[in-house]
Amino acid sequence: MGSPARAAPRFRASEPLFGEVAPEVIEETLIRLATENERYLGELSGQAGRFKEVQIVEFIFLLSEKWHLDQSARYQAVEILERFMIKQVEQICKPSREGRKSSEQEEQGKGWSSLKDQIYDTFVLRLVSCIQLASKLSLHYNIVNSDTALKFLQSLKYSYTKQELLESELAILKALHFQINVSTPLAYVELLLEVLGHNGCLLPAKPLHEMCMHLLDFSYLARDAIYDTLLKIAIENSTPSKLQIAKFLTVKEDFMLLAVGIISTSAFILNPKHWNQVVEHLNCITGISSQSILEFSYAVLKHIIGSTTPKQHYRNSGTGAPEDRIIPLK
Repeated sequence: MGSPARAAPRFRASEPLFGEVAPEVIEETLIRLATENERYLGELSGQAGRFKEVQIVEFIFLLSEKWHLDQSARYQAVEILERFMIKQVEQICKPSREGRKSSEQEEQGKGWSSLKDQIYDTFVLRLVSCIQLASKLSLHYNIVNSDTALKFLQSLKYSYTKQELLESELAILKALHFQINVSTPLAYVELLLEVLGHNGCLLPAKPLHEMCMHLLDFSYLARDAIYDTLLKIAIENSTPSKLQIAKFLTVKEDFMLLAVGIISTSAFILNPKHWNQVVEHLNCITGISSQSILEFSYAVLKHIIGSTTPKQHYRNSGTGAPEDRIIPLK
């Protein structure tokens, strides 16, 4: 019997190094991310979030773990799939042009029906392709090659070829105009942790970062439940209207809000004594109100342990003025 094949070496993502970047670089990057976030929210599609359902996100997370991808790749894959599928849906829902003859409209209807079927039939292929693309964006990665992807698809009884797999990747790239390296909530979290460290945060960066990673995963997997709670808190009503739900979409897609909420919740879990300081710093850095930050933390913790502690803790304790050396967000 021959010796077992040795496992191929894997690149492991190194932990982020905090405190190594000049303040002016941090501030410039923070402003760029904030601008990018505002632009995304300003151009937000009404279909946003539709492809972040828990089953889809869980599928991507599990497959990314199977292929030993780092966390940044899994978030990137979710965002690439979301943006690509929205393009597909918008193409289906695109209204017919005025003045078309009924026969032309009928033909267009057949085309839309065909496109719907195509989206359904190729969804798993597209999902795998998005993970492949995401695996190629990280500096520390295991690239998911065609052989690996095809083997997985074949295990699900799909019979795609390498050529079809390559064409799938290209279709996604073309639909997104090759702009797939978008910032994920992880980028916002890690940059804000860098700013907090610069501003004298009393919590060590490493355990705070580790907790943020756990909670960011959780926020993706419990997205609907968390934001449903947050909406009810915001409107002070347990039965939001359709209009309120529609307007709340920009809140659900706000990466900066998600990042500060995750950091705030992580800080509370690790050490409630330093929580107020973290909230005040995040408020000063991003302009997001302390009230909004604590409400997000409450919504997250409610679905972890059913706790109202953060809200009570914040209301029952004083909050001092932020330190002068906090980096402002202009």
